[in-house]
Amino acid sequence: MITSILAQASAGGAGIMGQVFLFGSIILIMYFFMIRPQQKKQKETKKFIEEIKKGDPIVTIGGLHGKVSSIDGDTVTMELDRGFKVTVEKSAISLDFTKKTSK
Repeated sequence: MITSILAQASAGGAGIMGQVFLFGSIILIMYFFMIRPQQKKQKETKKFIEEIKKGDPIVTIGGLHGKVSSIDGDTVTMELDRGFKVTVEKSAISLDFTKKTSK
């Protein structure tokens, strides 16, 4: 009787380890396919926004195309046409659209 209880306890322990391994592998897969690429994209966008300088072509999230006229803290004045300037937040500048138009 005691041996059958011990056998059942050891078999149950192996099932728990399998579940822990499965759960751990799911978390690892989510990290490499979802979390890590998002963090990389955020770093790239932050670097791009910090390196913007006067004369750079940019595109806003709303789809406005223009060139940087001046930078003042967290705002960017962009020139859409000769003499027509718009002030936007730096966070409104789209890295993805700017890359597509500069190619």
